[in-house]
Amino acid sequence: MQEAPRITFPAIEGAPLFARWLGLAPRFDIMATLAKGPVCYTRLLGKRIYFVNDAEYVKRILLDNLANYPKSVTYRNNLRPFLGDGMLISEGEFWKRQRRLAQPAFHLRRLKALAATMAGAAARMAAGWEHGKVVDVMPTMNAVTMEIVAKTLFGADVSRDIGTVGEAMNVLGEETGRIRPTAFFELPEFVTRPRGRRFAEAVATLDAIINRMVAQRRAEIGRGAAPQDDLLSMLLEARDEESGQGMTDRQLRDELVTLFLAGHETTSISLTWTFHLLAQHPAAAARLQAEVDSVLGGKAAPSFDDLERLPYARMVAEEAMRLYPPAYVFSRRAAGEDLLGPWRIPAGAHIIISPYALHRRPDYWSEPDSFKPERFAADGSNVSADRPKHAYIPFGGGPRICIGNSFAMMEHAIVMGAVVRRWRLESIPGHEVRTEPRITLRPRGGLPMRVLRR
Repeated sequence: MQEAPRITFPAIEGAPLFARWLGLAPRFDIMATLAKGPVCYTRLLGKRIYFVNDAEYVKRILLDNLANYPKSVTYRNNLRPFLGDGMLISEGEFWKRQRRLAQPAFHLRRLKALAATMAGAAARMAAGWEHGKVVDVMPTMNAVTMEIVAKTLFGADVSRDIGTVGEAMNVLGEETGRIRPTAFFELPEFVTRPRGRRFAEAVATLDAIINRMVAQRRAEIGRGAAPQDDLLSMLLEARDEESGQGMTDRQLRDELVTLFLAGHETTSISLTWTFHLLAQHPAAAARLQAEVDSVLGGKAAPSFDDLERLPYARMVAEEAMRLYPPAYVFSRRAAGEDLLGPWRIPAGAHIIISPYALHRRPDYWSEPDSFKPERFAADGSNVSADRPKHAYIPFGGGPRICIGNSFAMMEHAIVMGAVVRRWRLESIPGHEVRTEPRITLRPRGGLPMRVLRR
């Protein structure tokens, strides 16, 4: 049993690197330090924070010894004030029940019914661009994925509220996306909860709209109306196999807000990085265009049945999420002492895992900083035989892997296909693209690109 090495973060432009990652300074470069070893730790105000950057140790945390590593207090402090006890936050038997209730809504046959909604929104967005104009890709992708998740969650009910919901979600994301030093400590919620009128109003706005829609849909079901093909109807219909009970209105609210955030934020960011990478790699872009043209013919966007004939589109998406995983970092807490290989992890330790760092380890990935979609060929021909499964975790891993991963991959392929069918996106000369760590890993200041008709 060994003590993990303690690390001191180097200063960059006059501020400690760890402080920069916490949002106290504007530079983000912690991953270079994380890559120095499989396990290391630092101290923050006396608190030990361990960084784990080894796929086998990650597997132990997320799968083999899952019970010893619950979600850390940072989730409660940063996200619970508006996500409540949704699946991203909840633990134990309550989480298992919620997961069982929600899982049928994400079965493949259910997702197939949502593909047409995704394709319609993506086609309308692509049709609205003008040749030669500069488009900020990040808010543009955010808008289309927000429309998609709103319609697939709530159906037509949200059409008049989508702008209001979007503004509220943006406010909540801004207010809770800054990781503060208090996030690592067990403190009362009134200490860690974001303050300010904007935050309170955004929560109240979101709650009022969602509670109204849930009440309306329950009333429709009570009158014998036919169920709609949206996730709200699916969640309202869900019954626990063991107890026969459904979700309460509060549980529905928390899951709907969680799905709304996760369903548009992460996909919009992965699409944004994808278009940036394609602009930097014209050969990959040309191969993708040829595949899309061959499959779609005259259609404006892919259908569900087209997706299996777009293997390179899937490879592009997976490689983009390897290089720029939207959920670039997450955390756990060691409930009891444990061993990660030879390293002792004390009870109460705060554990940080970074998919960004893990996805760039040179012993797992050849040319780890290069964009090579062929790594993800379906036949596995470009996969290293000794690469552990948990070396690639854009959606997390173990039982708590993202419930919406298939939804996200389908949405990514459909939106990307609709754009590539009509347009080629070109980088703006002189615009420096830098990462910005918030709730997701965004390009700082957006991503302006010129759209050129093909």
